[in-house]
Amino acid sequence: MSYAIGIDTIFLRPTSRIAHTEYCSNDALRRALLPDGEGCLEDALDMDFIWSTNDGPNPWSARGRVTDMGHAEFLENGVDKREPKPCPFRDAADVLEFDAVQEYGLPDMDDLIAYYEQEYRDFQRARPNQVVTGGYYKTIVSGAIEAFGWDMLLTAAADRDGFERVLDSIFRLSLHHYEAWAKTSIEAFISHDDMVWTEGAFMDPAFYRRAIFPRYRQLWNVLKEAGKKVLFCSDGNFTMFVDDLADAGADGFIFEPLTSLERVAEDYGKTHMIGSSYVDCRTLTFGTQSEIQAEVDATLRLARDCKGFMCAVGNHIPSNVPVENALFYLSYLKQHWNR
Repeated sequence: MSYAIGIDTIFLRPTSRIAHTEYCSNDALRRALLPDGEGCLEDALDMDFIWSTNDGPNPWSARGRVTDMGHAEFLENGVDKREPKPCPFRDAADVLEFDAVQEYGLPDMDDLIAYYEQEYRDFQRARPNQVVTGGYYKTIVSGAIEAFGWDMLLTAAADRDGFERVLDSIFRLSLHHYEAWAKTSIEAFISHDDMVWTEGAFMDPAFYRRAIFPRYRQLWNVLKEAGKKVLFCSDGNFTMFVDDLADAGADGFIFEPLTSLERVAEDYGKTHMIGSSYVDCRTLTFGTQSEIQAEVDATLRLARDCKGFMCAVGNHIPSNVPVENALFYLSYLKQHWNR
């Protein structure tokens, strides 16, 4: 683990090895790596970077309406399972009258800057061997998901002009938080927005280009003018939008195996940080060690031609990944990650 390798990767500076991060909720793996319960999981995983976002001190649910879609069993022993609750929005017309700034309010700017700065400094002090990012999760589309849930979101999105006005209100709320983050001492920022599905865009691509990407540009300019690196992150497949995101100002891309790694590496491997790999959690869960090895090998062959590559199981190491497979992956990667 190395803060220096993490930050040099983000800034596209030479490193002695491929950088590494993970997103891990596998408690059995944690116990295997830290059998006495002591120590730092990020160090045990040999991570150089910690994916981190913070949307402020008070959740939307404490300030206004949100839709709780429930949660399927994902973590060990199903501790995260939660039944859905009724949506507080009655119909599309109710959604189209929504204004996020009026609903949730704008925190005092000085207080927000102080909060973000303290949270970042405390986190970075606790994890000196990794780069800790600033970041915002509910940027635009993810904010709409949080507020309305999928059913109401998709129903309201049929009215493009009306829905753009709704998204603009979420953008204005996000802008307030982005402006606060820009005034902190962070070096890198995760701009998270789950704007696509596994099969790609769920709205007309022209709508993304009209209503979403220009607003990303405005948000990211605030950070870039303050010298921060902006790393865009989304689940799903955003291959068709990579050029749009680069044009809007993203300095890096963090994505699942669904987005084309070959495409991103070919066009942006020399100019942008890339956080991903061919290693798929489905292979870790159901595959053989030979199949895991093949995905690591393919990743490293590509990574060595990229200036700012950071290897990760892009779609997470969840609880159902067998520990022996996860340990094999981590060991094999470490043995071969030198440039």
